[in-house]
Amino acid sequence: MPLLELTDRGLYCPAGGFHVDPWGEVDLALLTHAHGDHARPGSARYLAAAPGAAILEKRLAPPAGELALDTLPYGARQRLGDVTVSFHPAGHVLGSAQLRVEGEGEVWVLTGDFKRAPDPTCAPFEPVECDVLVMEATFALPIYRWAPAEATARAILAWWDACAARGQCAVLYAYILGKAQRLLAELARLTDRRVWLHGAIANLVDLYREAGVAMLPTARVAEAPAGDDWAGRLVLAPPSVRRTPWVRRFGDHETAFASGWMQVRGMRRRRGLNRGFALSDHADWPALLRTAHESRARRVLCTHGYAETLARFLREERGLDAEALPTRFEGEEGA
Repeated sequence: MPLLELTDRGLYCPAGGFHVDPWGEVDLALLTHAHGDHARPGSARYLAAAPGAAILEKRLAPPAGELALDTLPYGARQRLGDVTVSFHPAGHVLGSAQLRVEGEGEVWVLTGDFKRAPDPTCAPFEPVECDVLVMEATFALPIYRWAPAEATARAILAWWDACAARGQCAVLYAYILGKAQRLLAELARLTDRRVWLHGAIANLVDLYREAGVAMLPTARVAEAPAGDDWAGRLVLAPPSVRRTPWVRRFGDHETAFASGWMQVRGMRRRRGLNRGFALSDHADWPALLRTAHESRARRVLCTHGYAETLARFLREERGLDAEALPTRFEGEEGA
């Protein structure tokens, strides 16, 4: 019997009595991070890496009562049934983790979402050797190769300056957990100007600041006086407000989106954006291949995104025992 098996609620460990990032309500959920496609409310108990506790509490807390959330520091081990589990940095967002499960004579590692690029907002990815690797494949195509984040931050700053020179507001869409905070941290290395935030982003920026992450000074859009002049300002907003009345207050403005999907130029045109900046919190193609190699896994299960493409390459070009592991949710809110 495999250490983990796919059920109608996601990956389940029979020997440990827990699910990993389950799709529905379960008795015990071990979570890799707080994005909504991995952490869902309603389970009886949760276990996660300690650095992500505050974000998970904010996102999963029931309307009444307390959230039954236990945490482990990175690298600490805990016995669950007949297996031992531990969390290791995934480099995706604050508190993100890979899950290591050891039992029945083998070791499985589930990466969750991860990246190998440096990020000032979270602990860097830690390679973990294993027998079976369950690895995300969100950007598992050779076209996805990320430029250094500093270069992308400089391009964003140049766009902001160009908008200001034209008397425009620069509205930059970014996912509210991870991407927005990373942008504020990367830009803080280049400028000290204030950035204006949509409320949904501001709430999570506060949690990052409490965790000691250095970012640009910010203010909430809702705190600005009515009729304020937005020319020359940078506004961070979630993609969900695009083409809504909320954006009209900024008057003459340009829009951009920071996401790995912006690597494909057609994505910018289809979304009606002025600019697109390819900045991702996921591993690119070279990093995926490097991770599979460094794990020394004898078997690789690919999930989320271009899973079959990655599995086929690992089989045919790298000689690994690899296959796609289907999941119910293939969307990605943190790309």
